[in-house]
Amino acid sequence: MNKSEVLQQIEELKLVSIVRLDDPADMDPTVDALLEGGVKIIEVTMTIPGLLDYVPGLVKRVGGEMVFGIGSVLNADMAKQAADAGASFIVSPVMKKEIIDSAHESGCAVSVGAYTPTEIQTAWELGSDVVKVFPADTLGPGYIKSVRAPMPHLKLLPTGGVTVDNVGEWLGAGSFALGVGSALVDMKAVRERRFDILRQKAQDLAAAVRDYLNK
Repeated sequence: MNKSEVLQQIEELKLVSIVRLDDPADMDPTVDALLEGGVKIIEVTMTIPGLLDYVPGLVKRVGGEMVFGIGSVLNADMAKQAADAGASFIVSPVMKKEIIDSAHESGCAVSVGAYTPTEIQTAWELGSDVVKVFPADTLGPGYIKSVRAPMPHLKLLPTGGVTVDNVGEWLGAGSFALGVGSALVDMKAVRERRFDILRQKAQDLAAAVRDYLNK
């Protein structure tokens, strides 16, 4: 899947599930539960111990069913490692041109983090395909609407604060897509091996997005 196809899928499906785990052994059942629940865009984070050793096997097994990304990328070397491991898109909580350049050199879509209107526009001008607005839980959907009013060209991916109850507010504010972490990947459920809970959360969020888009 090339960069344009990845971005099209993210725009159409709207939900990017952020998988941040304590134990990489939990990655396969977590990803399976999310896919079964209808969430097809998954970002696993570099904070997972030994992540890059697990990624190639995961991509080989279920890569055909999902758009797979790697997040918490902090520099160009990490971006290249993520791409080499099989990521189709790269996500960073920070704004660095070297991350954008490295991702694009590898043929990956990229979303770097920004917070203020100036940072967001700067990230866009540096070439970020989508700008990750982070942490969005401190800002709210109204912030996305306000930023896009004078800058409607921006493709924004708010991350943090997205729940099944406010999906419509975030999308209605003009979000390109939504980054969802704990509202999908409940760490208590993971530690208790209750992956059925993750599957149900994925079903509920995917349904909320469909309901909004089908209005």
